Amino acid sequence: MAVLVLGACATPPAGPPVPSSSASPPSTADFGNALTNPDPARFAPQVVKYAHEAGIDAQLLMAILYNENYKPHNSSAERAWQQFKPDAAFGVANMHEATFDQTKRGRPFARRNWQELPDDPNLAIEAAAWYLHDLATDLPSTHPNHTTDELLALGYNAGSGTMREFARGSTPVPAAQSYLDSLHQNWDKAGRAVQHA
Repeated sequence: MAVLVLGACATPPAGPPVPSSSASPPSTADFGNALTNPDPARFAPQVVKYAHEAGIDAQLLMAILYNENYKPHNSSAERAWQQFKPDAAFGVANMHEATFDQTKRGRPFARRNWQELPDDPNLAIEAAAWYLHDLATDLPSTHPNHTTDELLALGYNAGSGTMREFARGSTPVPAAQSYLDSLHQNWDKAGRAVQHA
């Protein structure tokens, strides 16, 4: 049985700070221009910080940022795209509004708004880390077909319900399998990025 539920990010077309969340959002320029430096490794210090705070694997979070790096993360471009696709995902971690709103409850960034994600990579990475934390609490204790990291990545991409279906043995649909293949391709460079953070 194949199940697909909206997760944090949109599946890419076929073919992974320092200020706290309560601080004023930094300019995207603080992290280098996404067009001149699109490598998510530039966020490695934030990835390590927020992964540690959320109790998740920094390499997994960084690999997800690499997976989500299939489009330019430029705030103007993201806002323009939203005019055509109102349910578009925002920020360097491509998070949908409903996922962000659910994830922020009870967290230090609870008063922040999803609309801030394109302008604040720290917030996007922090929210992604906590979403992975929440997914981990939803994961069945036994899952013979996939590793925990694979299932969390599938959950990030397709949602918690879909992640649980995969954990119980459902075969990932082609889009989910593509996301998993990308995770495997990005795993080593994600590890190198966080190791040097």
